[in-house]
Amino acid sequence: MATVEQAELPASVEAMLRAKRPRRRMSRARVVRYVVLIAGAVLFVAPFAYMVTASFQTQGQMFRYPPQWIPLHPTLENYTQFFQFGGSAIGRWVINSLFVALSLTFMQTIVASLAAYTFAKRRFPFRNLLFIGFIATLMVPYQVTIIPFYLILKNIPLFGGNNIAGIGGHGWLNSYWGLIVPRIANPFSIFLIRQYMLTIPDELLDAARIDGANELTIWWRVVMPLSRPVIAATAIFAFQFFWQELYYPLIMLSSQQLYTLPLGLTFFVQGRQVLWTQVMAGSVLATLPLLVLFLVFQRYFVRGIALTGVKG
Repeated sequence: MATVEQAELPASVEAMLRAKRPRRRMSRARVVRYVVLIAGAVLFVAPFAYMVTASFQTQGQMFRYPPQWIPLHPTLENYTQFFQFGGSAIGRWVINSLFVALSLTFMQTIVASLAAYTFAKRRFPFRNLLFIGFIATLMVPYQVTIIPFYLILKNIPLFGGNNIAGIGGHGWLNSYWGLIVPRIANPFSIFLIRQYMLTIPDELLDAARIDGANELTIWWRVVMPLSRPVIAATAIFAFQFFWQELYYPLIMLSSQQLYTLPLGLTFFVQGRQVLWTQVMAGSVLATLPLLVLFLVFQRYFVRGIALTGVKG
């Protein structure tokens, strides 16, 4: 078969086509935007990158100035010493962190979705006023509520050696009850899910009611499947917060058997010598579950944030 060669276009025609092609020039505003975003990304990633780098260096190399971002002689000694120093306690800390984080994530997501459905799709007196008052609690600093929480948990009746009047023992302090139950409801999760549920058409709910479905059935079979992106985003927010939380367990716990992983890492900075390299190694290991969680569910996370409505 004979091949047909494509005829070359005249130079004038090529010049004309080249002139008609749109020239993609990056505007100054776009250049500034990219520069700011890249600078912000470097600023936020740098501490994590230094943590990973320091975990493969010795104590002397870690504090060298200027800092050495790429270890010349990387070593796994910090990781081996981390497990040797922590021993079997590290496994217990990881189990405690998983139990607390997963329990709170599950319970908080269920409670937040129920409350969000009520505020978004149910009609009752003073609904908006009650929602505004509930969201206003976000303005209260987290540290301010620690002491009231401590006193309330200490005087829970019939728990931790307390009598019916809540006297004589430690109540829910130093227990899983005190770590989980008081924090099941979260205003931010309720707000985020409610804003998304406002975008769900009411006609779908009305059709379900005509078919005889009650409110719990509508919530579970109609609203929840449509809210998967925001539910995933809320769950990721909750898990990462409770997995890395230090302050609340530090106040409420006194037994090492109940320590979470962030609280257990404080043992590596006690005593006369601060074992910073081992702290860095433990911090890297503690961060890995969050990275895996985000990489697996990042599609739902980004979609849930992007599609969250702003209807009032």
